[in-house]
Amino acid sequence: MDEAASARLHEVLGSYVDRGLVPGLVAAVARGAEDDEVHVAALGSLSFDDGAPPMRADSLFRITSMTKPVVAVAALSLVQEGRLDLDEPVDRLLPELASPRVLVRPDGPLEETVPAERPVTVEDVLTFRLGWGTPAADFPSWPLFVAAERLGLCIGPPLPRPSIGQDEWLARLGSLPLLHQPGEAWRYDVGASVLGVLVARAAGRSLPEVLDERVLEPLGMADTGWHVPPEDLDRLTTSYGPDEAGGLQVFDPGGGASAWATPPTFPDGASGLVCTIGDYVTFGRFLLGDGASRSGRRVLSPELIERTTTDRLTPAQRSDPMAEPFLAGGGWGYGVGVDPEGRHGWVGGFGTAWRNVPPAAGEPGRVEVVLSQRAVYQEPIDLFPDFWAVADLSAV
Repeated sequence: MDEAASARLHEVLGSYVDRGLVPGLVAAVARGAEDDEVHVAALGSLSFDDGAPPMRADSLFRITSMTKPVVAVAALSLVQEGRLDLDEPVDRLLPELASPRVLVRPDGPLEETVPAERPVTVEDVLTFRLGWGTPAADFPSWPLFVAAERLGLCIGPPLPRPSIGQDEWLARLGSLPLLHQPGEAWRYDVGASVLGVLVARAAGRSLPEVLDERVLEPLGMADTGWHVPPEDLDRLTTSYGPDEAGGLQVFDPGGGASAWATPPTFPDGASGLVCTIGDYVTFGRFLLGDGASRSGRRVLSPELIERTTTDRLTPAQRSDPMAEPFLAGGGWGYGVGVDPEGRHGWVGGFGTAWRNVPPAAGEPGRVEVVLSQRAVYQEPIDLFPDFWAVADLSAV
């Protein structure tokens, strides 16, 4: 990135700090899967508190839904080994979801159901077409979502974190009918939580152990995990969300008071990870490449990388009114969003975003990541589109 492009990046992103929209942020633009060239901007502070430490390139952020692609890669590594098959029913490992019932109407009473026309498959879970998911708007008063809330399933933002273990969580979910027939519709979020349980059971280990062994250690993502160890809590940012008066309030504090200061009871494959910008750039480069780490260790085959980053949805599923607000005109691969131009990535509701721009016309492609501390799922700001625009200009 030349000096002019760097200045544009700092000016545009710095304005969000100067206007008090975020206390700080870290952004990175990296060229290609192999090039060592990475431009990183760390701006502002770890919190809004007076005298808060400055933001660092290795500050830790709650990446919420950007957890989903990482867990999908762990699942696909098990597919590659033959321990899972994309077309197999999940009944073998998730008997709680065997022989499901399906609501006659998604907004109808729980008693009005029909048998599922076919089992839920591993690919249904990876592509979020298992028949379960969150609505696009605030949770409606549909009977199914009222029942889920009463069961303490904590569907939606990851605070409070679930207080029950993965087996009890899945048993409670399995006691409810599906919203849709398996494979029929794309519905957000819940598939990734189910996928985390599926991965753990297929590997015979906890999800954190599987992720360490199959993704984080091979790729060298040493700062990514399900909680922050005591020696690193000074790097954890404070997370903010909107208050009733239209301002911001602490959603989760930094330091030892954070919910992420201790291991979770249920490591949620939909939203549980903390991460640094460097680690997520590493992950983005892995998906931009051929499935090997930069040290040459094979994690996924090139064929599985291509399938992961290719839209798997039908036109009707992409344009569904309950899916479109999440997909925004794009589609879905295995754990990642795919836009009409072939770029892939995803966002986190606590204020983080990533996308890969594939190689084209002799250009090596780019990895673009921005991590902030302001929740965006209720009151979005223009941080992400402004970052994409200035990152694209940097390549001109």
